[in-house]
Amino acid sequence: MIIDFEPGDNVINPINKEWGIGQVQSIIKYKVTVNFENVGKKVINSNNIILKKIEKNEFSRN
Repeated sequence: MIIDFEPGDNVINPINKEWGIGQVQSIIKYKVTVNFENVGKKVINSNNIILKKIEKNEFSRN
């Protein structure tokens, strides 16, 4: 699995959109730590959940 983001990138969890926008904190192998605006820090197994990267222009419209 190739992870297409790095610390500082903004992402959403398509399965749990109510978590809000998250910022990637760290990536170690397949574990991605993300600080989500509505639920705080979560460690995501990228083998099980595919995070969607959000470009800055996608969330600045709101």
